[in-house]
Amino acid sequence: MGCCVSTSSRSTCSSGSHGKAQSVSPTCFEIGFCGTKKTNRTFSDHVIAVQNLPSVPNRVFANGKSRTSCIFTQQGRKGVNQDAMIVWEDFMSEDVTFCGVFDGHGPQGHLVARKVRDALPLKLLSSMHSYRSRQNKSGGSCLKGNSNKMDGGDSDKDGVAENRLNCSWREAFMKSYKAMDKELRSHPKLDCFCSGSTAVTIVKQGPNLFMGYIGDSRAIMGSKDSNGSMVAIQLTVDLKPDLPREAERIKKCKGRVFALQDEPEVSRVWLPFDDAPGLAMARAFGDFCLKEYGVISIPEFSHRLLTDRDQFIVLASDGVWDVLSNEEVIEIVSSAPTQSSAARSLVDSAAREWKLKYSTSKMDDCAVVCLFLDGKMESESDHEEQGVFFCNPSKNFTVRTSEESDSYGRMVPAELEGNALTVSTEDQNWSGLEGVTRVNSLVQLPRFSEERPNP
Repeated sequence: MGCCVSTSSRSTCSSGSHGKAQSVSPTCFEIGFCGTKKTNRTFSDHVIAVQNLPSVPNRVFANGKSRTSCIFTQQGRKGVNQDAMIVWEDFMSEDVTFCGVFDGHGPQGHLVARKVRDALPLKLLSSMHSYRSRQNKSGGSCLKGNSNKMDGGDSDKDGVAENRLNCSWREAFMKSYKAMDKELRSHPKLDCFCSGSTAVTIVKQGPNLFMGYIGDSRAIMGSKDSNGSMVAIQLTVDLKPDLPREAERIKKCKGRVFALQDEPEVSRVWLPFDDAPGLAMARAFGDFCLKEYGVISIPEFSHRLLTDRDQFIVLASDGVWDVLSNEEVIEIVSSAPTQSSAARSLVDSAAREWKLKYSTSKMDDCAVVCLFLDGKMESESDHEEQGVFFCNPSKNFTVRTSEESDSYGRMVPAELEGNALTVSTEDQNWSGLEGVTRVNSLVQLPRFSEERPNP
């Protein structure tokens, strides 16, 4: 809370004998390595508070599209939509885009997911600013994250710059995820003891792709092979409790990992002294009832250099991956009528598969972000002809099926934030943890209040 970030896509550096402010390329602000020269405009000259995020240009968090992406979410059959998503273009400069999908679980999971959606990007920016400040003090040079490989003797220098860029983003992801979980623990109005959220987040900076993620939301990429055929490349790992490394850590911390008899394919995390809560992931924001027993919020981090063969990236919550394979997702997105309808086409396909494969289970929420790497999207008239409604990304209208929360956990009626829909009585009375189905992230609430067994 209280986080502020720069929303300016350009920076100015002092130059010349008269110290006049001179406009510079956005690459000088990509990660803030602006040499030893002082800037006339500081990082906080153009700031935005968390509660003012909806007014930030090029930040889309509702069903709609931007210059290079489309996003879509649909409520499942379990109650209020607990998924959240975001695309933020011009994130640090004109060449940097942030994307994320967040899948909440537990009684307040929808509030946790939206809180993370709003606050985590700001913490990432703050971490990068801190890195920039240290580099300026140590006399670091201006590193360009979108520079191409140089020839001859410059290749070594470029390799060093790329390594420093990679290290800076790794540090930023680690620190921002840690700060996010710390804020949730101390939040005065969000009870995250048995509620939490996954996160799959990427930053595209020129040809560089940086990824940080926890939980079982997933990112994949559609790329062309040497024959020109579209193939699926999985970019992240579903951090489930049955992964050997994850299970070992949890067991060392006295947590238990096992699956229920009626869903043997879903391993869950349980308290050492109670058959609760049965969390279906090994890492998550929140879920503080399990943080002492091996569930962590430390993200996995990876870096990938994009090529001309790479076409698009898909981020989605597990409501999609539970019923569709990577290859099926790539096929659906690449064959969508228009790029701007790709996310909705994918969610519609997932909904149909849910009815076919799990007709007795309640469909999970689905959220999808499709980022097209060629940087081109159809004009507004193209998708209007398809009969698909999309919000104006500059207005960030949100179509909601229930009450949303603002950035500090207060309940805000949907009528105040965009197009309101009538909420059914069934949705309003949803408990967040009804029944045991294949996709429930939590099986039940612990029957205690941070108590410990008697010795």
